[in-house]
Amino acid sequence: MIITGARQPILIATKPVDFRCGHQALALMVQSELKLDPHSGVTVIFRSRRGDRLKILVWDGTGMVLILRPQRAQR
Repeated sequence: MIITGARQPILIATKPVDFRCGHQALALMVQSELKLDPHSGVTVIFRSRRGDRLKILVWDGTGMVLILRPQRAQR
């Protein structure tokens, strides 16, 4: 569980990303495209092209955390 001491923004990237990217490449995208510091505690949510998976990138104070979350198909 990741608990931040202060309120930090949660951003959702609108363009899909290549899911072969790891935490370093996603952090570079945050720096170059969003002009934000990925080490500031901001949480960024990325989606795959098909929209069936999410990657959540967050700095927890000691290192980058990358969470992969598959989405279940709705029936």
